[in-house]
Amino acid sequence: MPVRSAWLINRTETESGQSRADTRLSPVGTMSPTGPLTSAGGVIPGSENGAYLMSALYVYGETAGMRATVAPGRAVIQGRGPAGAYPVVLTDYTDVGFDDGDAANPRIDVVVLRVHDAQFNSEDGRTEAALEVVKGKPEASPEPPALPDASLPLARVLVPAGASVGTGGIDWANAVYDLRVPTVAVGGILPESWNRDVLGGYVGQYRDTTTEFQRWDGVRWSGYPRQIGGIAPQGALARGEYTGQYRDEGGRLQRWDGTVWRPAVTASAWATNTDGGYCASTTWVEAVTDTVGPTITAAFTAPVSGAVFVSVGFMGHTAVEGQWSRMGVNIRKDGVLVVAADEIRSATVGSKAMTSVSATHRVTGLQPGAAYTAVSAYVTSATSSRGWFDNRFIRVDPVL
Repeated sequence: MPVRSAWLINRTETESGQSRADTRLSPVGTMSPTGPLTSAGGVIPGSENGAYLMSALYVYGETAGMRATVAPGRAVIQGRGPAGAYPVVLTDYTDVGFDDGDAANPRIDVVVLRVHDAQFNSEDGRTEAALEVVKGKPEASPEPPALPDASLPLARVLVPAGASVGTGGIDWANAVYDLRVPTVAVGGILPESWNRDVLGGYVGQYRDTTTEFQRWDGVRWSGYPRQIGGIAPQGALARGEYTGQYRDEGGRLQRWDGTVWRPAVTASAWATNTDGGYCASTTWVEAVTDTVGPTITAAFTAPVSGAVFVSVGFMGHTAVEGQWSRMGVNIRKDGVLVVAADEIRSATVGSKAMTSVSATHRVTGLQPGAAYTAVSAYVTSATSSRGWFDNRFIRVDPVL
């Protein structure tokens, strides 16, 4: 197999080891730290004429069957911590074979470039670099297999149930998922066209996502230079970079509070029901009877002022002249009542004639950014006088 490595096999009087060609071909200086003794494993980027991010170690199949081809290329493979990193090169197009598929279930195999070093792992007594296929477990919903130490995944291959040379083999056009990640020397700009969630190796490392230049700040990749005070466009930031940062999310402006994105300008909340019902309770209750919508609820987020205007209204009447019926709201946070319905914050009718009424009141002292619900509440002056409530509504508007 045309797999060569550097700093793995010693040259002795009786045995061949690292040659001058091995040293020239292997990416000896292309390493980027991920710790005091470890380096980032990956494929060395580049392609002929610079047309692609990387063409090295690409796994593909061209004809029906159970064999794939791996393109030549160079890579760095991190071994077990004290073993260090191994520069490896594949000098020619090389085939790898896959076992026939299970009779009942598919499986996922992984093509890896692996280093065997008997000095640090004496289980198989081998000291060499090799291309290998790590076989997965056949299951109805297969998962990729665990990978051995000192191995670099190149591609994931789905092997269908019953696949063999005689049945047409593997569907190469759809079965291969590219797992290659690039690596560069310390100080180099990391190309990352797939935008995979690859952590940086050190503060001050840079990468090019093909759409943005980013810097690793020790926690996340951030656009560089970071524009303080600007509004991040749709989809640019999943997590804020500083408290008070703003982003456009589906046409709505959001503000990062240090933990989560909050609406910069909270929207009004609205709830309504046009099916009538009655209440005969002399204490506040949250539902009317004889209706398909006994309770209405308006969910809202408290603005930065911690204050809102709450409006309630309905069209209704009393069963007995001279009695009254009222509608108000109970305001809750996480299910806990924080503001109870009250006669001074309610809409009231006091006649047998059908009447439309509404009332608006201000609520203060709410927690900015917290979620609340305004729940309908009803009461009448006497159990003998049913209050009728129709066209009910609740509206909550932020006080900015």
